[in-house]
Amino acid sequence: MATYAIGDLQGCFAPFMALLRQIEFNPGRDTLWLTGDLVNRGPESLAVLRWVYEHQDCTQMVLGNHDLHLLAVAEGYGKIHSDDTINDVLDAADSKLLLDWLRCQPLMIYEQGYAMVHAGLLPEWSINKALRLAEEVEDELSGKDYRKLFAKLYGNKPSRWHGELKGMDRWRLIINAMTRMRFINSDGELDLSYKGELDGAPAQLRPWFAVDGRRSMDTPIVCGHWSALGLMLNEDVLAIDSGCLWGGSLTAVRLEDRACFSLPCPPYREIGKAR
Repeated sequence: MATYAIGDLQGCFAPFMALLRQIEFNPGRDTLWLTGDLVNRGPESLAVLRWVYEHQDCTQMVLGNHDLHLLAVAEGYGKIHSDDTINDVLDAADSKLLLDWLRCQPLMIYEQGYAMVHAGLLPEWSINKALRLAEEVEDELSGKDYRKLFAKLYGNKPSRWHGELKGMDRWRLIINAMTRMRFINSDGELDLSYKGELDGAPAQLRPWFAVDGRRSMDTPIVCGHWSALGLMLNEDVLAIDSGCLWGGSLTAVRLEDRACFSLPCPPYREIGKAR
């Protein structure tokens, strides 16, 4: 039995299937952890969603920003952008089944001594605190009034955590940190403006995982989201979005021994465009 964590798929179904063959994935024996962003920008979002839905007994995933964008668009609260590739999902006969299932997936999981989240955790949050906060949002997403959350999902504010935050401000910051974060600025605020490589980052920004005193650093965190960062396998952070969508690779890490498997991918999008 093995547990394989795989980076952002974003509708890249053919590389996903090829990587599963490469690692000899056995759905009756092994487990997949998917870092979120199953959909969008790549050519086969519907095929990815259907496969994961049909194999949910051996698959765990967390929601990414593109997954939430799909859900918001489906509810009429998000706009389809020129580079979105989610119409196949929206137009499918089984769209409601898939989207209702997707909406009830977690923002964060913790098992086998690993945590998984799409983007990262704010430095102030311990693993237990982050799990409780993720559960708050998950309860809203799976509840009867979930459309109210999508109505006010988009936006970059508030940018700094404090326990007194309530309602949509609180949930938006939790969502932005867990699904969109890359950097924290010198004032301790979430900064969503820069999306590129570490070497080109403004001096006042630090990657979320390198902030002094980060309270989750004793638990290894599996994440994706940041393709410009590249594959980074540290003791405390396994960042595994290796840029399949951009002509990089699709990566799987076997969590039991951290063995790494990578599959070169064709470029579905041009490097240099917004990621």
